[in-house]
Formats: sequence, C-alpha cells, structure tokens
Amino acid sequence: MKLQIDYKKAFTELVSLLFILLFLYAAVSKLLDFENFQVQLGQSPLLSAHASFIAPLVITIEIFNALLYSVPKLKTVALMVSLGLMTMFTIYIYIILNFGSFIPCSCGGILEKMGWKAHFIFNILFMVLALAAIFLNEKFNKGNEKGVSKGKLALISIFVMTFSTSVVYILFYTSETIMHKNNPFIRRYPQHPVEFSALVDIKYPSHYIAGISDTRIYIGNYQYPTYILSFDHNLKKRKIEKIELDLKSRPFKTITVNVQAPFFYISDGTVPILLRGDIKNWKISKELKGVPYFTKAVIMDSLSAVIRSNNSKKAANVIAIFKSDSIPKIDYKRELLQSQNDGIFDTDGTLLYSRESRFIIYIFFYRNEFFTADKTGNLLFKGNTIDTISHVNFKVSSLNNGKSYAISSPYISVNAKAAVYKKLLFVHSKVKGRYENEKLWKRSFIIDVYDLKNMTYQMSFPIYHTSGNQLNSLMIRDNKLFALIGTDLVVYHVNDILRKKMK
Repeated sequence: MKLQIDYKKAFTELVSLLFILLFLYAAVSKLLDFENFQVQLGQSPLLSAHASFIAPLVITIEIFNALLYSVPKLKTVALMVSLGLMTMFTIYIYIILNFGSFIPCSCGGILEKMGWKAHFIFNILFMVLALAAIFLNEKFNKGNEKGVSKGKLALISIFVMTFSTSVVYILFYTSETIMHKNNPFIRRYPQHPVEFSALVDIKYPSHYIAGISDTRIYIGNYQYPTYILSFDHNLKKRKIEKIELDLKSRPFKTITVNVQAPFFYISDGTVPILLRGDIKNWKISKELKGVPYFTKAVIMDSLSAVIRSNNSKKAANVIAIFKSDSIPKIDYKRELLQSQNDGIFDTDGTLLYSRESRFIIYIFFYRNEFFTADKTGNLLFKGNTIDTISHVNFKVSSLNNGKSYAISSPYISVNAKAAVYKKLLFVHSKVKGRYENEKLWKRSFIIDVYDLKNMTYQMSFPIYHTSGNQLNSLMIRDNKLFALIGTDLVVYHVNDILRKKMK
C-alpha cells in the first residue's frame, strides 16, 4: 500500500515538474521575442483583434502557473490551471485546423519546433497527464475531512475544461466580428494566397495593363498609344499589334486603350472621345458619340461607360453614367463623391467596374473609403479600408486666379492601385498596420482584399519588388494575378485560399 502511495506521489511530482518546465520555457521564449510573438498573434485568424492584451496575459499566466507548483498546498490548483491552459491551447489549434479561414505561422515557444497537428497531439497528451495527476494526487486519496471526493473532482475538471473552451470560443467569435466589421487595423497574412509564376522585362517605361482575355494579356503604352504588346498568360508568346488610328485627326493628348475581348476601346477625355474596335483586325469600327469631357472612363459594355468628370463648381469631381444609345446620353450622379475639403483632390481615387458582378467601384486615394454602385450609378454600399485615416489631411491652394489648384501641404496617400475581379476588391495599401514587419513593407507592395458583397476585409498578401519598386498596374483574371512593376510584367498564380473567396 505504501509503495502505491509513493508511486502516485512520484507520478504527480513528475507531471508537476514537466508543467513547470513547459510553461517556464514557453513564457521565456515568448518574452525573448515578444514583438514577434505579438505580431504572430495579431495575424492569427482567431485572436487578431485581441493580440495586444492576450500576448502579455498568456505569458503572465504561464509564469504564475509555474510558480503555483512551488506551494505544496496549491499543487492541485496548479494542475487545474494547467488543465485549463492546455484545454485552451488545444481548442485553439482545433479551431485553427478545422474552422479557421487560414492556417497562420507558428506563435513561438515549442510550437516553432512542431507542426500544428503534432502540437495538437502534444497538447492532448499533456491534458491527459494533468487529469491523471489531479486524480492521483495523494491529498485526495487519504480519505480525510479535508479531501475532495473523486466525484466532485471530476465535476471541477469538467467545469475547468468547459470554461476554457468557452473562453476560446468567445475570443474567436468577438475577434472575427471586430476584424470583419470594425477592423482595428490589423492585417491577416495567410500562407501563400498567391505564388510567383513568371516574369518578363518589357524594357520600356510608360506601360500599363490594358486588359486580359481568356488567352492573352494586353499591354498599352502612354507614349506610343497605337501599339499594343500582348503575351499569353505564361508570358512566353509575345505579339505586337498596331491600332489603325490617325493621331492627327483629333487633338489627342492622353489616349488610353482598354481591351475587353472581342473589343478594344480608345478613350481620351481631353478631346473628348470614345472609340470601339475589334481585336481581330485592330481597326476602329464605331465612335460612341456624345461623351462629355472626362478625367477617367471605365467601359461597362459595348455601349456604355462610367466616367469621372468635373462639374462647374470649382471643377469638383463628379461621377456620371454615359450611354451612347439613350437620350439623354449622360446621367450625372453628383451625390456619389462626397467632398471633405476641395472636391478635387479629396475625392480623387480609382474608378473600377466588375463585369462579373456588375458593380461600379470607387476607391479614394487619401482616405479609407470606397463605395459600390449599380450599373445605373445608384449607390449600393459604402465601405472602409482597414486603415484609420478617415479624413484627408492636406491643404489645397488655388493658382492662376482660381483656374487651377494644387496640394500645398504634406499629405498621406492611403490607397494606391486597385483591381476588381468578381466580388473581390484588391487594393494596394500605402499605410502600415499594427504588428507588421518593417522589412516586409520595404521589400513588397501590400495588397488588401475586400469582399464587395458584404463590404468586409478578408486578407492581405505581399507582391515583392522585382527590378523596380513602383507598382504601375494590377489586374486579376481567373487564377492569375498580373502586376506591372517598373518595367517588369509579373504573373502570380492564385492559390486555393483566394480562389475560394472568388467563387
């Protein structure tokens, strides 16, 4: 009988020692690289919104639990706390593996040496050890008045595990709500949503992506607007096309070519003009007459476009719908661009159209705002990018007796290039978020992804610099992402985690 008691005591002491070593090692390793630990928690699909207080709290509890074992009378309490912690860690990994939107990188400590599944099994093993030590602890086998019956002990253990599971679920649920509805400027970086596929050096500047068909990508050039360079999607088969256009026939200044197979479109808001042709012969076949002067134009279909023009009041920007087959041909939507300052620079931004979803999208350059409208220009939804810059922060001065305007103070550019595919919006952000690596920002362009159906942030990923560090164009089609970086045309393969969002 005495040998059995000694065996139980030895087992309990051994388990206690293992937990002391485990939690001290985990806490110290996190403390030594606390910034990285907090960053990784911030990118977790479960705890992103709570990383600022969970990171120090976990370390504190781990150290406190290790110290509890030094008090013999509190050993069972220490084992219960260990059981609760290991339950939390186990449920956390279970949700990550089965319900998380992506599997993040490791979070420091022992986890860095194991895979997620291996650590899940490791945690379960330590939960079993904690339960066994709790029930074999000699204090509860003496039968004295101070002891606790095994029935009550079982109920307490069940309560601890249930409570721990509930805490993780509540943190997960509240974090998801905050991240999707009221993001505290914490980005999520899944593992490899896009992967580098191919690159070709176009060698000359002033290029832009004019469009993508099922088989080819078309590259325009502002300096030589009638020449179109095209590649297959693997960037191997190259062609040069010549548009038949008499550049002297009109006072062209800023010609832009847009390819939407089987047509191509030529636009110049300074003339103003919209022309349509066939990519089979690259000849102009129709002029969409009646278009007003414009600063931006995006083709919606063969007969209509959404444009941005300037109204008569201080040349403020205004969105309009142009339909060449209707009377009147132009329908101004003055309520869409809400001014915060001057109406020109404060409403400057990127105009897009999703042919698949039939959404008009406008993303502001200098504030964290975008909106969607239907094909007729009626506002659908307003949304915000995840940064916190909600108002423009610059001054505008008038020049030449009010004939022109210029920004006359330092300013922050929030959103740069953008692209849309189906219901997803891709935005090149210029603002660094919380818990983000400085080296990553210096070496890449950060692309934030938003769901236009429910106006929520989804994820982020980097597009790394090549020989250039300027992102000139961005476009997505099916399972390919194309980027024009300096003079390099780069294609990325879109992986399953992002393709699922597209569908």
